[in-house]
Amino acid sequence: MSSSRSCANLLDLVAEASGGDFSSPKKTSPRFSRVMTVPGIKSDFDEDDDLSTPAPERRIIVSNQLPLRVYRDGNSDDPRQWKFEWDHDALVLQLRSGFPPDTEFVYVGVLKNADVDAKDQDDLEQILFDRFRCVPVFLSSDVQNRFYHGFCKHYLWPLFHYMLPLSPTNAGARFDRGFWQGYLFANKTFANKIMEIVNPDDDYVWIHDYHLMILPTFLRRRSYRIKLGFFLHSPFPSSEMYRTIPVREEILRSLLNCDLVGFHTFDYARHFLSCCSRMLGLAYESKRGYIGLEYYGRTVIIKILPVGIDMNQIESVMEAPQTADKIKDLMRQYKGKTILLGVDDMDMFKGISLKFMAMGQLLEENPELRGEVVLVQIANPARSTGRDVQEVQDETHQVLKIINDRYGKPGYDPIIFINRPVSTLEKVAYYAVSECVVVNAVRDGMNLVPYKYTVCRDGSLALDSTDKKSVIIVSEFIGCSPSLSGAIRVNPWNVDAVSQAMNLAIKMTDAEKILRHEKHYKYVKSHDVAYWAKSFDNDLQKACKDHFNRRCWGIGFALCFRIVALDRNFKKLSLDHIVPSYRKTTSRLILLDYDGTMMPQAKVDKRPSDKVMAILKSLCDDPKNVVFVVSGRGKEPLTDWFDSVDQLGIASEHGFFTRCSSDAPWESCLVSTDFSWKSIAEPVMRSYTESTDGSYIEDKKSAIVWHHQDADPDFGSCQSKELLDHLENVLANEPVVVKKGQHIVEVKPQGVSKGIVVGNLISSMSNKGKPLDFVLCVGDDRSDEDMFESISSAVQDPSIPTITSVFACTVGNKPSRAKYYLDDTGDVIKMLQGLANASTIPPKISSLQTPVSFDDFI
Repeated sequence: MSSSRSCANLLDLVAEASGGDFSSPKKTSPRFSRVMTVPGIKSDFDEDDDLSTPAPERRIIVSNQLPLRVYRDGNSDDPRQWKFEWDHDALVLQLRSGFPPDTEFVYVGVLKNADVDAKDQDDLEQILFDRFRCVPVFLSSDVQNRFYHGFCKHYLWPLFHYMLPLSPTNAGARFDRGFWQGYLFANKTFANKIMEIVNPDDDYVWIHDYHLMILPTFLRRRSYRIKLGFFLHSPFPSSEMYRTIPVREEILRSLLNCDLVGFHTFDYARHFLSCCSRMLGLAYESKRGYIGLEYYGRTVIIKILPVGIDMNQIESVMEAPQTADKIKDLMRQYKGKTILLGVDDMDMFKGISLKFMAMGQLLEENPELRGEVVLVQIANPARSTGRDVQEVQDETHQVLKIINDRYGKPGYDPIIFINRPVSTLEKVAYYAVSECVVVNAVRDGMNLVPYKYTVCRDGSLALDSTDKKSVIIVSEFIGCSPSLSGAIRVNPWNVDAVSQAMNLAIKMTDAEKILRHEKHYKYVKSHDVAYWAKSFDNDLQKACKDHFNRRCWGIGFALCFRIVALDRNFKKLSLDHIVPSYRKTTSRLILLDYDGTMMPQAKVDKRPSDKVMAILKSLCDDPKNVVFVVSGRGKEPLTDWFDSVDQLGIASEHGFFTRCSSDAPWESCLVSTDFSWKSIAEPVMRSYTESTDGSYIEDKKSAIVWHHQDADPDFGSCQSKELLDHLENVLANEPVVVKKGQHIVEVKPQGVSKGIVVGNLISSMSNKGKPLDFVLCVGDDRSDEDMFESISSAVQDPSIPTITSVFACTVGNKPSRAKYYLDDTGDVIKMLQGLANASTIPPKISSLQTPVSFDDFI
């Protein structure tokens, strides 16, 4: 049984330590008609269902809030008297337009603005599920405050938007263990609800945003093969910001428990990948157009796709008669004036006060625009409360008053501030009549205001049908900026630059406005919310297609839990499996890599321990064994370390030098005696060493290696790719091979590899009449894959007698030519110790017998 099955519930441990009541909710039976079933077994909850009929495709959409609006009938607290309707502005509702009409959706989330008594929760759940396929998650007010207002809005939200809580008076709250526990409890409550309704074999679960970043771990612990996608709708900060989070590893590992992780822009994805590299040591690769992270045998796909808008919703609002009336009212109200528009949430990152300052600067430098230009700012209600929101409101009103007092006059205010809830219809009308939209956020995840503005201007009743034009001023620091190639991009902190952009937008020719508009409209129309949802879902299906072709089990405790998913033919090497074969065989070859196999990569002192030396000596003392250390290291350190093990064979520098025992001379493969190419490669490597802090050059007899394991992970990897290309170009006519390994770039002669050493050993034993019946080969990196491939070729070679027991084993759970794996160097030592203990030859007898010599092989 895996360790994960016996690990304690983290929340219970947290509660016990803190004295809080964070025990898991009592397990209850599913209340809903759609429950997980097993073919051939009738469920009490679906007596009328025909199990022979395939279930329709279903998507479980999980977000912090359900896409519902709630209205109370007077003062009634009876949920049966409440009124519910779809919130058509909710993105999680709009995304269903990207799916076939028969796709079933189930929504899981908190019911906004509804405090429901515990006694009424069951009835309300049934009502919402029957009518809307919505599953409400009920959180107490205390948990909701700590989860949403505490950890999400006052800790994660500012930090993800690049605001560190450097002091108690700073707007962002510092990490609070109580808030974190509330976050955990809320995410676990979501997991409980999802597991009541999900069919892990058929359903796809799509989780939205930073409120639920721990949820994937809770779900993956319940079902190893559950199909999970996650999309982050906020920025993902750089590693310098993210690494300040005390629970940074738990959050990263949880996101990696998904099959697909989505981001709006490459910048956000790049920051996430950098964090995985720097904090978890994970490398990523671009494969056929997508980015994949190898994580314990699973490939986590990284999706980069900005969300779009619901074109149908916007167009239907535009076509409404009420919208036309509102547009006419606004045209009369602002007749003769050029309207600049801003639509922003009231929070500290939207840059509203900076926008007002830029408007003041515009009027200061261009007096002729006073009375001619007006900035209409619509402020959406703040999503949270606190001192930071109040400070933003106070500053906004203060700047607003200064600008209007200085540049206004009777009947004219330069800035019209609409600080009340504004309907979608009214916003559409403002979009339609505005000459320019100004999106000035200092940091924002995506921001769809420019997209909505573009669509409204294209179908605006305020414009002639042949004169569709628009201008967008957009901050460089928001997610939609890269996709708006015709926008005027600005640094919102540079008030002068924003002011100049406003002036440019006002004075721009109609022809240029039309060209910019056409470019934007073409993109917005083709990349709407339906395109986004369909693309994400297609990639999620691809990411999950191999779920049932893998063997899965869980490892790790609590929030460090993760799944190992491996090919069914790729197994962990156990002593119970290898020892019986070892005991039955009489001609054994044991091949061992050193660094990363018997010696941890992170260890500074690379000398073998006394335990390793004792194990190797014990294996070598058995006359049935031939033991070789096959390493990329030079012969000098290997000689120094292993001289005391008399019968140990060593192949150094990937087999360029070999010796069969401590008293035998070193022999060279003599593939080349001309190393003049080093004078070409070394200066190139030296230039990269000088520009890459932490890197160094290792000069061997036959090869030269550039190491960058101590350099910055991102820069070192980038430099290694550049160095690889550089060396391949300058050494194109030389008899050498340039290879990239684990934190190295190596140049070595052609015809030298660990695989050739292994092939020679196996064929030589066969030719000398001493065919092998047991081969064990253990290695950890790319150079060791050559050994595994050579063994595989030998097994299939009809000229070589059949080897009855072959154990090619890689270190670490990763794609490999080997059929077995061990987790780490500790497991390797335990396995070798087990083989040493399994020897049936007493030491005094073995010393009288003639051991098999390397001379016999060659």
